[in-house]
Amino acid sequence: MQWKLMILPVAALFSFGSAFQAHAQVTYSAEEGKLPFTVGAGVSDFSDDWGITNPRQVGITAWIDWRIPHMPSLLDGVGVELEGRDINYATPSSLPGHRMDTGLIGPIYQFRRKSRIRPFGKFLMGIGSIDFPSPGATYSHDTRTVYEPGVGTDVRFWNRFSVRGEYDYQFWHQLFLHDLNPQGFTVGVVYDFGRLSR
Repeated sequence: MQWKLMILPVAALFSFGSAFQAHAQVTYSAEEGKLPFTVGAGVSDFSDDWGITNPRQVGITAWIDWRIPHMPSLLDGVGVELEGRDINYATPSSLPGHRMDTGLIGPIYQFRRKSRIRPFGKFLMGIGSIDFPSPGATYSHDTRTVYEPGVGTDVRFWNRFSVRGEYDYQFWHQLFLHDLNPQGFTVGVVYDFGRLSR
């Protein structure tokens, strides 16, 4: 069942985060530096929402987050995220050549900016490109506007480095007369240029 594939990454993320929270209960004392950027990359495990079998594939995701500086405390975590993802690996033999690429941008809000554990929510939109098997036909590629809400957490583990885990749900509007909804988890590492090291 699909939900069993989600248990391991979610359990690992919460276990990892809980260990660090137990280690230091005091809010981290760093202040925002001059470069309010976070960059990183991770590995994604996505359900393709393709056909009856609904296969899963693996891919690579990259993030660039820019936080809007000099915001009031309530809006301190507001920023813009640029995300690129290539779902192109561990392709099932029944879907040779199946690939999904997205380039998305949109608002992100990170809670508890000065804490070791920083949950976030985001809503991105942009362009999606899909290649799919179509034996004997010339139509095997399409592009669509893609919308992607997502939630996740950054857990600081050393200096300016954090582990990032997130869940994203995509809307590819009216592809093959209905919406396609790929979804999945990404786990990776991000580096925060704006957080002063300690």
